[in-house]
Amino acid sequence: MDNLLTNDIGCRYIDYMEFFHVLNRGVDKRQIFMDEQDYFRFIHDLYEFNDQERIETTFRNFRDYGSDGKIAKTKKKDKKPLVDILAFCLMPSHYHLMLAPRTEKGVSQFIHKINMGYAKYFNQKNKRVGALFQGKYKNILISDDTHFLHLPFYIHFNPLDLIYQEWRENKISDPKKAIEFLKSYRWSSHLDYLGIKNFPSILNMKPLMEIFESNNDYQKLVENYLKDIQIDPEVTLE
Repeated sequence: MDNLLTNDIGCRYIDYMEFFHVLNRGVDKRQIFMDEQDYFRFIHDLYEFNDQERIETTFRNFRDYGSDGKIAKTKKKDKKPLVDILAFCLMPSHYHLMLAPRTEKGVSQFIHKINMGYAKYFNQKNKRVGALFQGKYKNILISDDTHFLHLPFYIHFNPLDLIYQEWRENKISDPKKAIEFLKSYRWSSHLDYLGIKNFPSILNMKPLMEIFESNNDYQKLVENYLKDIQIDPEVTLE
């Protein structure tokens, strides 16, 4: 496992599924998550809007989360997901998603629902009008095994921007501090891959866990990656 980041991964899912890195920022790089409720709301929407059928979710019918952070699921018949969500990270001014479409236009339909639904909630809550997200979202096709493998780490390491802004240049003075900080950051799928149930309801972890093999192996890869971050310039991560 230690050399996995430089080897061919041979993940069988890559042979018959497409994967995308989707990211979008607030207009004028504004903050889109103002408090804990906003983060929970967006994660709630990741679950609720991942459906081929029309979903009616408004600010008024949104239920608060319990202390366990479980998704507030609506009572409805079986869902028909638009996408599989493999990994995600929510940052104060933007979000990252690693997606695999279930339908021909699954990604575009899902992101349209997410952006429109969350913007409606945010504007109602904050008594504002106008666009919340800047222009069209970025949608990057994951082109090969190297890209597929590096992307979840890149997504999960984004919170390091809050304490080590130059982490992409391998400038982390205290890797242990970085590891603990990532473990304390709730708004990503990192904890679920560590084996700590956070928001498993929205994730399909099978493709990545086929590579990582176990939660402990994933943790070891995180530790090794943080000690020597090498982002391949040929891989388009943003």
